[in-house]
Formats: sequence, C-alpha cells, structure tokens
Amino acid sequence: MKRWIGVILAAVLAGVAVVAILLGNRADEAPETLVVRGVIGSEKKPFFDDPRVKAAFAKHGLRVEVDTAGSRQIVTDVDLSRYAFAFPSSVPAAERIKRDRKAVTTYSPFYSPMAVATFEPITKLLAGAGVVRDSGKGYQILDIRKYLDLIGKGTRWDQLPGNSAYQARKRVLLTTTDIRTSNSAAMYLSAIGYVANGEDVPTSDAQIAKIAPMIAPAVLDQGFSESTSEASFDDYLALGAGKTPLLVVYEAQYLAHVFAGDGAIKPEMRLIYPSPTVLSKHTLVPLTQPGDRVGQLLTKDAELQGLAAAYGFRTTDPQAFAGLVAKTGAPAAAELVDVVEPPTYERLDQLITTIDSARP
Repeated sequence: MKRWIGVILAAVLAGVAVVAILLGNRADEAPETLVVRGVIGSEKKPFFDDPRVKAAFAKHGLRVEVDTAGSRQIVTDVDLSRYAFAFPSSVPAAERIKRDRKAVTTYSPFYSPMAVATFEPITKLLAGAGVVRDSGKGYQILDIRKYLDLIGKGTRWDQLPGNSAYQARKRVLLTTTDIRTSNSAAMYLSAIGYVANGEDVPTSDAQIAKIAPMIAPAVLDQGFSESTSEASFDDYLALGAGKTPLLVVYEAQYLAHVFAGDGAIKPEMRLIYPSPTVLSKHTLVPLTQPGDRVGQLLTKDAELQGLAAAYGFRTTDPQAFAGLVAKTGAPAAAELVDVVEPPTYERLDQLITTIDSARP
C-alpha cells in the first residue's frame, strides 16, 4: 500500500511540475504590459477610460493612463517631463509643445469641427433674427458675422422680435470655456477673430490690436467660464437652456451621446454649425518612444480608429464616422466647406492676452 501511495504522489508532483512549466512558458510568451502616461484635453477622457480602448492598447502590451488639463494649460502649466505624450486638441498648441520639447513628429489621429449645442426654441428665435439659417444639407448654420452684429448692439434675449419662448434678460452670447486655459474657447476666438479681421487670419500686431476690442465682449461679458469643455458640456446636458442656451462644443462631444443612444441628448436639443468654423485637430506629441507607440496605434490601428468614431471623432477612415451617422440619423454635417485655419499659437496667445487684460 505504501508503495502505491508513493507512486501516486510522484505522479501528482510530476503533473504539477509540467503545469508549472507550461504556465511559465505562456507567461514568457505574453507581452509585458508597459504603463504609458499622457496628458490630454478633457474631452478625450471618456474615450481613454473606455474598457474597449484599454483592451485594444493591452493587445499591444500597453496600459495607457491619462491626466487631463485644458489644452492651453498643457502648453503653459503642465510639467511634461512626467509624461510620455501630450495630446492637446489643436495643432497650434501641439506645434508649440513639439518645438519646446524638441519632439521629432506629431500624430493627428482624429479631429472634430467646432459646433454649437443649443435647443429648438433658441434656433427658432435666432432664425427669426436672421442669425441662424438652414444649410439645405440637413443641418443648420449660425452666421458668425450676424451674431457679432448682435453682440455689437448689446442685444438681450428679451429684445429679439417675436420672442415668447425665452424671455431672459441676459445678453445673447455663446457660452465658452475659459479662453486662458481651454482649446475650445481658443478655437471659437479663432473663428470670430477671422470674421472681425475682414475674413482673414490675423497675423500682425496691428490686426490683433484692432480686433481685440471688437470681439472682447463676446468673451468677457459671459461672466464665469468653466476651465474645461467637459465641465461646460455637462452643464448643458443637465441644466438646459436656462443656464446655457448656446454652448460652443466639439462636434464629437454631442455626437458621442447620439451614437451611444444613451438618452443624454433630449428631443429639444440641437447641434448647429458656426459659419465659419474651425477644425480642432487633436494632435498627439510623443515625448518618449512609448508615447510614439501610442500615437502610431491611435492613427493606424483599425480597432482604435473605430472606437474613436464611436466617440464622435472624425478619423482617417471617413467611412467609420459616416456609417454611424447613417445608422443613428445623427444631425452631423457630411462635409463642411466654410472652415478657416486658426492663427499661430503666438498670435492666438497674443489675442487672448490682449482680451484678458481688458477684464474689469
């Protein structure tokens, strides 16, 4: 009996040893997970937090962790030595980081035009005032020049003709984030600055000095502004037209909820496009080799590109975005023609600083 027990124990031990060897081999074969930290604009955090995105990176041996900051803060205030990549929401900010950090390249895996989130009664009021019109292509347009005329006159909502739907006594103003910290506000400033400058990108000190007083009320008369686009959009969704009748957003913020069908976009909510508008090209600056790997994957990996489209971003594969628009009936412009370039980072910063110096 003792002899048989010994034989059985020896067999069990041999089996355990074989299993351990096999598991060890598999562990050796599995890619080692590398933690890669980045700092991003806040509007991209839901994308990076998505378990599907995390799993897609994990397939390539990466665990991508992100902190958020306003895109302009990433340039001016964030200690980038702590990160493998910086991912602001515009080319001017990214190019400044690239130059300052002596980076070799950048990646622009997706983009989003600037848009306006509003409500049906508001669009009707502004259409009656000649500020909003139909594009004839399934979406509505907010005319920036006519909007600036309203600002110049100091027009209030209760002064609009035929207004029985929104008799607020406050000024007719687009709500933005803080121009000092946030890219979405800076892109809005780029669009209205272009119009105020005779429909031309401001490139000189004289032009900045001329247009800053003209467009300052569009920013300064808003009062308090959120520092990130994510916070201001949350207010739009939760608090409605009483708080935010017109909000400058990234198109992707609105469409992400439409594509998800999560009920956040209510029937009376509307997405309209300013004319002209600006494309916010989300541009990643690699600061280390692993950061470069993240940029490559976001740009070339089909799974990550598809997930970016699901979050409302327009990617290098236009069919992914178009397919979601067709499937959901999303109110997205198939193509935007009246698109202008933002000024260089230095000129935009000069415009922001000039306007900010006029605060009471």
